[in-house]
Amino acid sequence: MKHLSLGAALAAALFVSPVAAQDHDPATPMVVGSDFGVSPWMVRSASGPEGFGVDMINEIGKRLDREVVIEDINFSGLFAALFAKRVEFTVNPLNITADRAERMLFTEPFFATGNGFIVREGETLDGFEGLRGKAVAVNRGTISDTWATENAEKYGFEVQRYETFPDSVQAVITQRVFAALNEIPTAVYAASQNSAITIGFRDFNGRNFGYAFRLESEDYRNTVEAVIECMKQDGTLAGLYEKWYGETAAEDSPLRKVYPGYGAPGFKGYDETPHEPSCQ
Repeated sequence: MKHLSLGAALAAALFVSPVAAQDHDPATPMVVGSDFGVSPWMVRSASGPEGFGVDMINEIGKRLDREVVIEDINFSGLFAALFAKRVEFTVNPLNITADRAERMLFTEPFFATGNGFIVREGETLDGFEGLRGKAVAVNRGTISDTWATENAEKYGFEVQRYETFPDSVQAVITQRVFAALNEIPTAVYAASQNSAITIGFRDFNGRNFGYAFRLESEDYRNTVEAVIECMKQDGTLAGLYEKWYGETAAEDSPLRKVYPGYGAPGFKGYDETPHEPSCQ
């Protein structure tokens, strides 16, 4: 199975029939994209999608006076959907990286993360060396896939790629793989909900989540980011984190910290022009 690069996603976008997702027309629904298979960020329930990410984007839509429509798109197809204008921006837990920042605009960080390794209950994992000679499941095209691909030879493990997070967890439970790799918050939540798995190792490495927009959507990115900044200042994001993840956000967390300028500091697309959030 081949790793889906951003170049491949761009090429794939040429073959996707675009839907009329307007960038910032208040008369139309705000059409955004996410993979619904990541608990507790965004999952399907009997009443529709729910989770931290659902509450966050719905609150943004409310403050911008726009109805929100969330398209359920596997991560492997998310960038193609963005570039083909099927969605206005991404609302999944997306890592801000230099490679991605070359092709899309990020908001400022609003959620800290890292590598979380899930193993079967009763198993142990003593750091990266404990992966040697074993198989690790990842979701295709994610930052976890990138990390595993780059480090498989160094640490001597095999990479198996799956389309959804539940599939990678099931691979651990059925012993097709030793571990499943995903974002730390996602992995921790999954382990708290399933007694058959546990967290073997947490690698906090300074990564952060942000929303991603097309390069031509700078003004729109800034508009959405201004709302996110207000949600940080009034405690909304920290409250959603406590609701869905069951713990209090640290005072220096990106859930609370407002960054200067617009975009992700240190990455392409960052605008360092100072501004004061206009919150109501």
